[in-house]
Amino acid sequence: MTDPRIDYDSAVATGRGDDGTTALLFGGERVSKDDLRTEAYGAVDEAVAALGLARAELSEAARGGELSPDLARLAAQILRIQRELFVVGAELATNPGARAKARDDVTRVSQRMVDGMDEMLRDTEARIVLPREFVVPGETRLSAALELGRTVLRRAERRAVTLSHHDEGLAESRLLPYLNRLADLLWVLARAAEQAEEQAATVARPERKQGRGTGTASTERSER
Repeated sequence: MTDPRIDYDSAVATGRGDDGTTALLFGGERVSKDDLRTEAYGAVDEAVAALGLARAELSEAARGGELSPDLARLAAQILRIQRELFVVGAELATNPGARAKARDDVTRVSQRMVDGMDEMLRDTEARIVLPREFVVPGETRLSAALELGRTVLRRAERRAVTLSHHDEGLAESRLLPYLNRLADLLWVLARAAEQAEEQAATVARPERKQGRGTGTASTERSER
């Protein structure tokens, strides 16, 4: 059998993960790459990449001179979120036995980060008209990318919840509230993106003819 170890100098590949394991932050035993912990921070990594699509869309608009003040604000918000998700990933990747070494805003989600999500959510909601029903993603490429980021983040949240059942320290941290607030924010940002590009959201249910005992889709409040 050919020796699979790296036989050249690589700045990226080490070969240590060839056996299907990976290291945690601050040392400790290596864990399997399909461990609950790696599944959780891997989903966070996916969310960062999905949001990169949204930011790339805004960068393209900026190069074409088509970036309005609302869209410029959104670009800054997305970059902030991406950077904060690296903190989320670091906390999820931390060796539980070395949790005391974690630092707020660097390798551990802080209350300041949670409060920041609440503030951004309030500010964005105040500037837009929120749909009263579930909506179908895809009105614009930008809003669709934000929706993709939201759904991937919800998966990361589910993985983190499962992990918290086995990790008391994580259950008591601010990470789960942060993920929940952020997923809500991304839905709102997708609506803000549509409205900044003067596109109306498409509701999930087809509009029905108005008649006795019925209303239009635009007047029915969803159970969201």
